[in-house]
Formats: sequence, structure tokens, C-alpha cells
Amino acid sequence: MNDEVHMKQIAEKVEAGVRLSREDGEALYRTSDILAVGRLANLVRERLHGDTTFFNVNRHINPTDVCVASCRLCAFGKKARDPKSYTMTLEQVWETAGQGYSEAVSEFHIVGGLHPELTLDWYCQMLRGLKERFPQVHLKAFTMVEISYLAQRGKISIREVLQRLKDAGMDSMPGGGAEVFSERVRRIICDHKIDGNEWLNVARAAHQIGLKSNCTMLYGHIESEADRVDHLVRLRELQDETGGFVTFIPLAFHPANTPLHHIPKTTGFDDIRNIAVARLMLDNIPHIKAYWVMMSPAIAQIALRMGADDIDGTVVEEKIYHDAGATTSQSLRRGDLFRLITEAGRVPFERDTLYRPVERNEATFTVLV
Repeated sequence: MNDEVHMKQIAEKVEAGVRLSREDGEALYRTSDILAVGRLANLVRERLHGDTTFFNVNRHINPTDVCVASCRLCAFGKKARDPKSYTMTLEQVWETAGQGYSEAVSEFHIVGGLHPELTLDWYCQMLRGLKERFPQVHLKAFTMVEISYLAQRGKISIREVLQRLKDAGMDSMPGGGAEVFSERVRRIICDHKIDGNEWLNVARAAHQIGLKSNCTMLYGHIESEADRVDHLVRLRELQDETGGFVTFIPLAFHPANTPLHHIPKTTGFDDIRNIAVARLMLDNIPHIKAYWVMMSPAIAQIALRMGADDIDGTVVEEKIYHDAGATTSQSLRRGDLFRLITEAGRVPFERDTLYRPVERNEATFTVLV
């Protein structure tokens, strides 16, 4: 079957609401007609969300960049002996959280390196301290990789780690560290990390105890189009089982300052295509996020017409991708996000982490359940 005929069949499936196959996903990646793919993705996006585009007021907190792994894709992690590495004290974490709180932050997004000395008890204390100081802020914390590492260090089960963190105040999980599930790819770019099946198992355990999470895919390095589609299909299969994924975020690889610095950066075409294909393949995940920090606010605006319904949030001091050479701002104000969404012809909708509406009254906010 030639690609033109295949694309016509894909369009018929999308219009009828029929699930796309693995072969369909590969055809979507092969075609150079990004407008046709984007039109179909926009059809699904508007079927689900109309013109609504979601954003939130959040703050990123990275308690440490010390990491025992040596992933070739990473410019953030450092060894403990590196004089440029840092590890916050608990007081510094709490102080950092408070620095953005005047904007009525509704979410703290907390991830860091795999520190050889910070214990599960330390992280539980960190969460309890944040909840005591900022009781109305949602704590979206720890990747599946961090959870697995804490279980390994403590010689306890994944489920016990998750339950203890949940009891201490963890409200949901961000879903990073998935990279691409292909074993071939992971052996080259992140052989120190858990494999794809383990990542999915941690996500499954989190969903089983009532924690929602996001999910991600890192693209634009050495993966093939078939690897990308396999990754999306495996996420879709777990979502069929648990229903625990809230948002999918395609993450563009930033090669600067990594051992893979020779790989060219992704193009706007790559970024838009990954948004659109994700919206078409992930028919059971409610939201697709155009993460402006990685793809730039300008490309994120276009993505809102190509399948994305979320533009992330204010962020405030993003470290991981800026260490890898990202040149975007480290934060946007609430008004900036309103303008970006409105100029794209969409309707801004301020949400909390679980997509409930947020109403503001000057410096305060209320989540409407």
C-alpha cells in the first residue's frame, strides 16, 4: 500500500473514531504532509476539548543534580564529587518553593537526580514540610526512575515507596524518565536507568494506589520512527489497563552539553509532528501538552492547532533542559500564557494539576471541584 492510500484510510479511521494501528502510526511519521496529519490531530483535539487550551501556574523544584547514573542524554546530572553539583537542604527546598508562591502557585513540580545519600525518609520529610507550609499546592513529584531507585536503595517494594510518599503528601507524578522504551536505544542513551518495562511497572503500581501521572517520550536522538510508535502503543496499552495517565508530553532532545552533542537539534517540523501523531495514537489519554520550555513558545502556539490542548505553566526556574542548552525563558507569567493561547485563537483555561478549573481573586485562588 502506498502512503497516499494509507493516509486516506487513516483519515477515514480518525473521522469514524476508530483506533489507529501500529502500522498507521508509522505511516503518520513517514508522510511529509504535516498539514494533513495536523488537520486530523486537530479534529481529535477539538472533538475532545473544543477551543479550550489548558495551563497552570506552577513552579519547578529540583532538589539536587547529583546522580549516580551517567546517561548520555543528560546534561543535568553530576557526580557528588563535582564541585559544580548541588544538593539543597530541606530548608532550602522549602525556601525555594516559597519564592514563587506570591503568584498563587497551584503546583510544585519536583524531580531531581538519583542521589546516593538522600533517603526515602528525607524525601518524605520534604513533602510533609511543603504540605505544612503550602497546604493548597498540589505536589507532583518524582519520576518512575526515582521511585525505582528509592526502592532499590531501601530494599523495599515499589508499592511501599509509593504509598509512603503518598502518605507524606505526594499528590501525583510527572512521568519523566521514560525516554524511549526500545532496549536498543536505551542501551546507548541511558543504560544506567531502569528499562521500559520497569518504567511501566512503576506507573502501573502508582495508578493502582490511586496516584495519577503524566507520561512522556524523548525524541530526536537515535530512535527510529518504529521505536516512537512502539513507545506510544505501550503507553496506550497501560492506559487501557489503568486509566491513570492524565497527560502525554513529547520531549524534544536537547543535545548541547551532553555526550550526544553531535546530534542535530530537532526542527519545528519534528516537534509539531510528534504532537500530532501522539494525539492520533493516544486515543485514551485525555491531554497532549506542548511544553513551551522545550519547543519554544512560538512552536507551542502552532501545536495548539496540531493536536495539543495544553501549554504547561509558568514553570519558574527550569534547570534540566536549560543545562542542555535550551534558550527559552525559564519562566512565563500568567498573562504571557493567556496572550500566547489567545493569539492562537484558543480559549485559555487555568487548571490545577488534575484539570479542575481554578478561579482567582487577586493573589488567591480556589480549585473548583
